[in-house]
Parts: sequence; structure tokens; C-alpha cells
Amino acid sequence: MPRERGESSRDRARDRERRREREYIRGDYEEDSEGSPRPRGKYRFRGESGYDSRERDRGSDLDEERRRAERRERRRRREEEERMFGDVMEGRKERSKAKESPATSPTKRRDRDRDRDGQRRRRDDTDRDPDAEARRQRRRERQREKERERERSEGARKKHKSSESSNSASGLLNADSLARLASEQELEEESAPFERRERSRDPDVDRRERRRRKQAALAGAGAGALGADFVERGSRHRSGARVVSGAYLEEGRSSEMNVRRRGGGGSPMGDDWERSKESWVGSFDGEQRPSWKFWAGWSKKKRICIGVTLGILALLAIIIPVAVIEAKKNSPNDPDSSDSSSSQPSNSNLDGISKDSIPSYAKGTVLDPWTWYETEGFNVTFTNETVGGLYIMGLNSSWDDSARPNPNVPPLNEKFPPIRGVNLGGWLSIEPFIAPSLFDRWPSNQGVIDEWTLSAALGSSASTTIEKHYAEFLSEQDFAEIQEAGLDHVRIQYSYWAVTTYDGDPYVPKIAWRYLLRAIEYCRKYGLRVKLDLHGIPGSQNGWNHSGRQGLIRWLNGTDGDLNRQRSLDVHNQLSKFFAQDRYKNVITLYGLVNEPLMLSLPVDKVLDWTQEATELVRKNGINQTVVFHDGFLNLNKWHNMFKDHPDNMYLDTHQYTIFNTGEIVLNHTAKIELICNSWYPMIQAVNSTSTGWGPTMCGEWSQADTDCGEYLNEVGVGTRWEGTYGSETTAYCPTASDGTCSCDLATADPTTYSSAYKKWLQMYAEAQMSTFETAMGWFYWTWRTESLAQWSYRTAWKNGFMPSKAYSPSFKCGDDIPDFSSMGLANDY
Repeated sequence: MPRERGESSRDRARDRERRREREYIRGDYEEDSEGSPRPRGKYRFRGESGYDSRERDRGSDLDEERRRAERRERRRRREEEERMFGDVMEGRKERSKAKESPATSPTKRRDRDRDRDGQRRRRDDTDRDPDAEARRQRRRERQREKERERERSEGARKKHKSSESSNSASGLLNADSLARLASEQELEEESAPFERRERSRDPDVDRRERRRRKQAALAGAGAGALGADFVERGSRHRSGARVVSGAYLEEGRSSEMNVRRRGGGGSPMGDDWERSKESWVGSFDGEQRPSWKFWAGWSKKKRICIGVTLGILALLAIIIPVAVIEAKKNSPNDPDSSDSSSSQPSNSNLDGISKDSIPSYAKGTVLDPWTWYETEGFNVTFTNETVGGLYIMGLNSSWDDSARPNPNVPPLNEKFPPIRGVNLGGWLSIEPFIAPSLFDRWPSNQGVIDEWTLSAALGSSASTTIEKHYAEFLSEQDFAEIQEAGLDHVRIQYSYWAVTTYDGDPYVPKIAWRYLLRAIEYCRKYGLRVKLDLHGIPGSQNGWNHSGRQGLIRWLNGTDGDLNRQRSLDVHNQLSKFFAQDRYKNVITLYGLVNEPLMLSLPVDKVLDWTQEATELVRKNGINQTVVFHDGFLNLNKWHNMFKDHPDNMYLDTHQYTIFNTGEIVLNHTAKIELICNSWYPMIQAVNSTSTGWGPTMCGEWSQADTDCGEYLNEVGVGTRWEGTYGSETTAYCPTASDGTCSCDLATADPTTYSSAYKKWLQMYAEAQMSTFETAMGWFYWTWRTESLAQWSYRTAWKNGFMPSKAYSPSFKCGDDIPDFSSMGLANDY
């Protein structure tokens, strides 16, 4: 910078001598120790603040200091004018990010150039005059006192507020900031020699002094300029950059300032590194970021890329196993497959419906469609209308009975026997062997053995878990497949808790009702006729798990026998009033009273009296469909003279299995088909006639299974007759028991592994039973779907080629030749 004209040669000589005294030091502005291995940051000048010995006669120290301050001010103003003029001429564009400190002044640049040329030399302290040194020491003390006074006055001054922060943020430092920075630097230069000596004597004192000056400078820039945490504990570490910058510092907005790294990445300083020095384990001075926080130095782009990659990998780790399970589940060869199951329930028909359309009293109840697991196939328009005390919510207001399941069957609005149907067992009335996944989570010794104990064990999650089972076990696709398989009837199991529950019942109440009504509408759509089957009644009619509660029979028996008798009539009173509606007169053709009342244990006359009263009740309420009652496991010959004086239009229901009778399960393959055609066939014919038996009879359950193998088939925790592990039984009843080769492995194997001979036998065994039951009113196969047991799933057998492709077109009927399956290579223990 040019010298002022009025300056004397003596002044110029003194300035040159002072500049030679200065050091050019490369280092951090902050608290780096001299032995720190980290690279240094910016350059700065530091020099002694003493005067030349030739100044002794110049007057007082204060006059000399005033003249020096005036010269510094003049230099600063000229530098500012030059910088501002250069900025205007270059037309700098606005920048959103605050600048760093201003460029090195021409004076400092000239001194730095001289240092490179060897023109500046450090003064040898040993040649100094003792008096001059004492005078310099006093000046330094006065200067430090003035500096502390300046810090106190600057800290109390209010921050400058710019009226145009967007413009000031993009510019360089204003005059006030430059003056403050220049003054601070001169003070550093003047106090440097003394500080170097102090540092050499006591590093701790030196470090505290630097921290004090730093905090004072920040406080002078305005309270909160860099944020309270940063002022108290922050450190620039490796950045080496000055953080005071333009209008951000002046306006106190530097807490918003981001330190950007290459490529535009980065985050606020305080976000990158931990603020607590004590937590920075592993650094040499306790102030570097810890080694475990390795990502702090990454760019924003790098962190986003790595984060997205890790997210994708985590998602794949979830999706791939689920996809494999679902693929296996949906395989047509897998008994456990469920084409109807989906990962998300369908609730699209709630679109356009306002939640406000549900009255406040109905919100959160079974009438509120927003509480339903799924709404597909339901009418979600609110209504609290009831019939027989049962809600019609979910039903459409119109229906069509002109559908037929296949060309061999008349439409719903025309009469039609015989029945070729299938059960929907294990769905709305849960059975462990059909849906074992609901029970597998508990060991057998926990006593979770039926729907009663399952509901109790699930507790607060019972409603969600069981409704999810209702929604996913069967769907509309199942009813379409039932039609495709050539079937024409569906027997739907449900229990009294679909209608009501009583004190102490753990069952999930009423949710099954909605799914029952939807299932009936699906049957209507595909031309399938319905038999309603009340599978569990209050108190349990047989003490088996499929009645809801395994153990004692408390219906018509025990201290609560009469109470539960009346409760079961009350349930039928509601049901019959509801299903007497005109919409059900064609689609519901069979109305069942109760499934399998155990007349081998219950008083027969009490059961028949209840049957008479229940039938009269539903007739009075408008049920004109055929009423069905069960044979109670009595020998069918006994029914020739029993319950002859019964109401009109009733069917006797019989359930026939070979595997629960030790005298029949032991038969070989050929003998079992001969038993069906030679023994069962004439028995069914006889009972179906009023002259030789009771009258119209149907077979409500049968199966092509030829063993009692299967998880939970004989109740939870009970073994099999086939292997000789049933209860306390040790005798095996497979055809090859004498050879000791009885095993359930083949019977429960994947159906894709079945031999062609075994598949042929299974289909013939099924078709023989179809032929037999069609001599009466028809049949319902047990059951349509299971989770794992192929020989109990009509769907699995049909899809794997051991059921007729159409139920109305079998390839075998009783009277046809029965082959010797042993000669075909079919082992009897298969």
C-alpha cells in the first residue's frame, strides 16, 4: 500500500524495523498444540508489539500508541476502499453461502513476499536493551488491559441487523467487520513475542489464553453468532477455515451456516461431529471425532447412496423369504396353498364413503366397516336394520337366483337333488387339524386345543388374529373353483358366537357373522346351494374340539344342561328369523340344527325332544327349507323305528369314515373299496327309504383319507391308530402291522410324490363313496381346503389328479370292476 505523504523517514525506518520483528507463522487459529501431528491451516502474522529503542525520546508511550492506531486505521480504510471498488468493477454475483475472511491485504502480501526473498529477519532477543524490554513489557500489560475492556464493551453491544439479509449474505464483510478483524489481528501481532515465551514456559496457560481470546472474539461478533454450543465447546478441527463470515456473523445467523464439502455434500458442523468431547474416544487430544463414527466425514451424496443401498438390501432380505413362502403356499401342488390369501386386505370399496356416515353410537362396533379387516364383497353402506335381532349390515339390497353351477344342475330357483357338495370346515369354526398354524405357536402341554382355549390364549389379539384367518383362509376364488370342480352345494360351518356370546366366553363375538353372509352371496353368484350347519352350540354337544370346547358335554347334560338347551333354542330363534327372508329361500336349501350331537353319551330322548322343538320353532319363524338333523353316531338300522313322527321336510345326516373304526382302517386298498360298494351302498339305500329306514338321508361328511395320520387329526397331542400311538393304545392298525412297517410318512407326504397307482386308488376310493351316497340325497366332502393334509382337501386332490375333474362325471361307480392294487405295485402300507 502507498505511504502517506506526511510520514517522516524516521517513521518509515521504524515501520521497517517492526516488520522485521514479525514472524510468519503457519498454523491453526485455534487450540492446536505445537506438537500436534495434524496439518496446519491458514497463514497469519504474529510479531512483537515493542518499539524500537530509538523511540525513547519520542514522547510518552500513549502518544506513540495513538499514532500507530491512526496509521492502522488509515491503512484499513484504504484496503476497504480498494476491495469495495474491485467488487463493484467485477460485478460479483450474489452467493447463498457466506464468504470466508477477506483476502490478505497488500501490506501483508508485501511483507510475506519480503519474507520469501529473505529480507525479513528475526531479531535476536539477546541484543535487546534491558530498558527497552521493560518498557515493552509495560506496554504489553496496558495493551492486554485495553483488549479486555474492548471485549467487555463489544460483548454488550447489540448485534447489527441488516434490512436486506439476502443481499448482505452474498457480499463480503462490511467496514465494521473488517475493522474488528484488522484490530484483532494487530493485537495478535503485537502480543505474539510475549505469548511465545509464555507458551514455551507453560502450555496449559497458553491454551487457556487462546480459548479465552477466541470466546471473546466470538462474543464481540454478537451473542450467539456461532451458536451457544459451538462457542462453548466447538472446534474447527481439520477444516482450518475461519467461521466468521459476512452478514451471517453480523446478523447472528451463523447457527444456520453449513460447512459444505466437495460436491455440495455435507451437513452443519454440529450435526457431523459429537458435541461432547468426553465421548470422543480414540483421538489423541480428546477432540477428534471417534473412530466408530466413521461416516461423519462422508459427503451427503455418499451417505445417501450407501443408505439407499443398505435399505434395498434389507428390503430384499425380507421380500425374498416371504416370496419363497408365498410361492410355495400358492403352488397348486401344496395342500397348504392359498390362492385367496393376500398380503394386504382389500378395502377399496370404502373409497368415497365418509366416516361421518357412521353414527357415533356405531363407531368401533361390528357395524363400522372401518374396523373390518377387509370389506371386499360387502355392502359398506351403513344400516342398523336387523332381522330376528341379527344385523343385515354388509348385504346388498338386491340378488339374482338364476345362476347355475354347471349345465347338469338347474338354476337356484328350481328344485334339485342329488347333492354333490363340499364342506368349508375349519374356517368359521376353527379346527386344529385343518388350520394347525393357529395352534403351533404353543406347545401341546400349554393346553391350547380348541377355539375356546385359542381365543383365551390370544387375549387382546384374538379378534385381529381370528378375523385375519376368516379373511385369508377362503376367498371368492374358492367359490369359483368349487363351481369349476363340478360341485353344486356348500355346507358352511359356523358356531353360536357368530350370533352371540355369554358371560365367561372367550370367543371372538359376531365377526364370523359378516363372513357367513358374504359366503352365501358368493354361493349365489356361482349358482351354489347352501346348507347352513351350526357346528358349535352353547355347552358343546359332543365335547370335541370342533364344537368349540373340548371336554365335558354341557348341553342337555350337567348342571347347565337346561340353561344351554334354552340358549341353543334362542340362537335358532334369531337365525331362523333372519334366514326366512325372501332373499334366502332359493340359495339356502338346507338348514342344519346341530352338528354331531353325541347320542352315544347323551340321553337320546332329550336330543330328539330338542330336535322336535327346534324344528317347530324355525318353521314358525318362516324357514320352509329342508331341516337337517344328525344321526348321533347311532347305528343307522336303529333309525328305522326312531323319530318317525317328525315335522315334514327333514333330512337325516350321517357321517361316514373308514379311518376311525379299527375294524375298517386295517383293511387293504382293494378291501376298502369293496367295503364301500358291498356294505355301505345297501346300508345307505335302506336308510334313505321310509319303508326300510328312516327316510331321506344325506351324507354330510366323508373323506378319501385311508389313514388317521395327520397333525391334530385325533385332537391336539393325541397319536394315531395307524401307528399304534393313539392315547394309551399300543396296537398298530395298518394292514402291514404284523411286519412292523406302519408309518404315517407316506400318507402325509407331498401329493406330488404320490405314485400313479396310489393316485388311481385314491380317486377310485372317493368315486365309490360318491356312487354310494348318491343312492340317497347326496353328499358333502370333508373338506374343501386344509393347510397341510392332502387327503382331507378336495381342492388339493382335484388339482393334483386324484379326484374326478368334474364331480358329476366320475370314472368309477359301484358295480364296476375293482382291480387288485397289490398286483399294480401298490404297497398296503402306503
